[in-house]
Amino acid sequence: MTWPPQVPPPMPSVPPPMPVAFSGNRREFFDLVKRGAGLELVTLGFYRFWLLTDIRRHLWANTQVGGDAAEYTGRGKELLIGFLVALAILMPVYVGYFLVGLEAEHIQAFASIPLVAFFYVFGQFAIYRARRYRLTRTVWRGVRFWMTGSGWIYALQASLWGLSMILTLGLILPWRNAALERYKMRHSHYGDLQGSFEGRGWEFFKRGWWLWLLTPIAIYVTPIAPFIYGAYKAIEWRWWLSGIRFGGVRVESTLRKGDLIGLYWKVIGWIVVFGLVFSVYLGLAAVLVASMTDGSFTEFFKSQEFMKSIPLLVLAGLGYLVFALAMNIVIRVYLLRDLWVRVLGSVNVSGLEAAANVAARGDLANALGEGFADGLDVGGF
Repeated sequence: MTWPPQVPPPMPSVPPPMPVAFSGNRREFFDLVKRGAGLELVTLGFYRFWLLTDIRRHLWANTQVGGDAAEYTGRGKELLIGFLVALAILMPVYVGYFLVGLEAEHIQAFASIPLVAFFYVFGQFAIYRARRYRLTRTVWRGVRFWMTGSGWIYALQASLWGLSMILTLGLILPWRNAALERYKMRHSHYGDLQGSFEGRGWEFFKRGWWLWLLTPIAIYVTPIAPFIYGAYKAIEWRWWLSGIRFGGVRVESTLRKGDLIGLYWKVIGWIVVFGLVFSVYLGLAAVLVASMTDGSFTEFFKSQEFMKSIPLLVLAGLGYLVFALAMNIVIRVYLLRDLWVRVLGSVNVSGLEAAANVAARGDLANALGEGFADGLDVGGF
């Protein structure tokens, strides 16, 4: 008697990595930030909380992973309230330091050391809490990301690493970034999937060790600085993205060293153009004000009246505001939207099947951390 050979069952096929897609329109984003810049001017900057929320909603909603877009559920009102509360907490510190300075100049000199240390530690706390807020306002496939952990423990670790950075002249930066990212990702979750970070400091150092050698040269030869910084950011993005894990979900990036350099040069080009336009505007404003005086142009510019002219100061202030808002538009278009699109174009996600049946977990975080980050000017996006 013969038996048919036993054929093993076919192995389940592993889905190929899926690229991350971006479907947003550049013109739509430009109109968004242009309108927001105008409203920032009218509201003396307070509209930035709503503008930041609209920008995040645009970028999140047009970022698709596995065919499904993300959703940002934060609100501008939350950011405003968080900023005002943070400002009320930080204001006594600023007032106290000012009063110490009035008391004695030599005391103020010594007081600056603990003040800087306080703001550095508090800034790291704000960075952690701001990330926690943004993560809990990010939803994908109806499930929210969330975050645990202590902002103060993170701030302590970041401060110790900061001292090491000073002692090693920055050479320990890759290991610092790896350690802090492991702490953040270990306390990050997508539903019931726990995050982790597999990037190693040595991997980061191997990819960019030559940048540390070129950085002192860039301080004196400024034209090469955008090349060095652009290459560094590309290396950092690729290293960071390739280390992200959520359970069985893995992220990989193929971003090349030169992919971001052009963006920084475009921003520099616009800075030069706007700077020239602003200089011409100041010259025309000075000529206009001088023509309204009784004396000659030469006498006006040589006298102290030129420096104290109220109409000229008003015109210069208005011109500077327009210049600053124009630069904000350029930075948001090139270094937010375009950088976002370029980085996402290098990303592939594998193991998405592990996120198919995720149970919702976690609570919403308040916006106080983001308010602290805004007040200390240390917030990320």
